[in-house]
Amino acid sequence: MKFRTVSRVLQHRNRSPSIQLHTYRLVAHLHSAPKRPSFGIAFDIDGVILRGRSPIGESPKALKRLYDDDSGSLKIPYLFLTNGGGIPESRRASELSQLLGVDIDPIQVVQGHSPFKNLLTRFENELVVATGKGEPAAVMSEYGFKKAVSLDEYASYFDSIDPLAPYKTWTTKQPCNKQRNLSFDVTSESVKAAFVVSDPVDWSRDIQVLCDILRSGGLPGEKSEHQPDMYFAADDLEYQAVFPSERLGMGAFRIALESIFNSIHHKPLKYTSFGKPNPFVFKNAESILMQLQSLTSDADLNGDYKDKKSHHFETLYMIGDNPSVDIKGARQAGHPWFSILTRTGVFRGKENHSDYPADQVVDTVEEAVEFILQREFA
Repeated sequence: MKFRTVSRVLQHRNRSPSIQLHTYRLVAHLHSAPKRPSFGIAFDIDGVILRGRSPIGESPKALKRLYDDDSGSLKIPYLFLTNGGGIPESRRASELSQLLGVDIDPIQVVQGHSPFKNLLTRFENELVVATGKGEPAAVMSEYGFKKAVSLDEYASYFDSIDPLAPYKTWTTKQPCNKQRNLSFDVTSESVKAAFVVSDPVDWSRDIQVLCDILRSGGLPGEKSEHQPDMYFAADDLEYQAVFPSERLGMGAFRIALESIFNSIHHKPLKYTSFGKPNPFVFKNAESILMQLQSLTSDADLNGDYKDKKSHHFETLYMIGDNPSVDIKGARQAGHPWFSILTRTGVFRGKENHSDYPADQVVDTVEEAVEFILQREFA
C-alpha cells in the first residue's frame, strides 16, 4: 500500500493531517493482519503502564504480545485512554514508544484534552487561555486554535495581576512566560474560553487569573455578567504518580476554583469536564478502536475499502487502576465494555472494589493481557 493511498484512506476516516502523516506505519502493520479481531483494548497509563516514567507490571512485555512475533504487525487494536496530558498526542506517542519498546502511533493516544479539538469550530479564531503543566498552548495550537495563549503568558501582560508573584522564587525551572509577537492584543480582546489542559502548576496564580477572566466577561478589570466558557480536560480527584500515596489531580483544582469563584461571585461557576468516567470518552475510544480495526481490511488503489461492512466489537476491555474513574466509566458505558482492575496504582485492595466493582481484578497489566488472550482465544 503506497503512502498516497494510505493518506486517502485516513483522510476519509480521520481528517487530522498530523495523524494522517504519523499513522502510515501503523496502517501498514494493520493492513497485513489476517482478519479483523472481535475485541479491542484500552489501557490507562499512570498506575497501569507507567509510574512516572518507569514501566510497571511488566507492561512492555504485555504490549509486545499484541504484535506479531515475526512481522511486528499489530494483531490486536489497542489505545491508551488517559486523563493525563499537557503535550501533543504526537509527542506523547513518541515518548511511550521509547519507554515501552513498541511502535505507538498518535492515533492510539487519547488524552484528557483530546476532545478539545471538537470545539475548534466554535473557538478557532477566538482568544482562548490554556493552563496546566507541560505546553498547554502548544496543545491547543496543534488542534488548530489560532489565538491560544498559555495562562503563563497571558498573566504577564497584566501588571500585578498575581500579587504573590514577587514572592515566588522557584527553585526548579519554570515554563517561560516570555511574551511573543502576537497578532492580537490580549489586553483589549475578551477571552472567550478558558481550558485547563493538564494539572495546573501554580494554583494560587491560576485561580486568581481565572476568577478575573470568568467574572469580568473575559477581560480582567472589567465588569460583566457574562461568564466565558470553562473547560476541564478531566476531573480526577486523585491519581497514582511516583510518590507511594495518591496525588491531588485536576478534580481537586476544579473543586478549589469552583469553591472560591462561588464565594466571590453571585452566580455559580458554569463549566464542562471531559475525561474518564464521562461516557462520551468511552464512546470516542470505541470509535477510534473501530477505525483501527477497519484498517485491517484491504483497500483498493483508490483508497476505498473492499469490505464495506461495519464490524462491531464483541468486547472492549478497559484496563485501569482507579475504580472511580476507569471502572466506573466502563460500567457506565455498558456493552461492549468489560472492566479489568489492576493493583499497581490507586487500587491496592485484596477483594474487588465495593462501590465500583470491576468485571475482573488482577495484580498487573501483564496478567490482564494474559486473561484477555486466554478468554478470547482459548
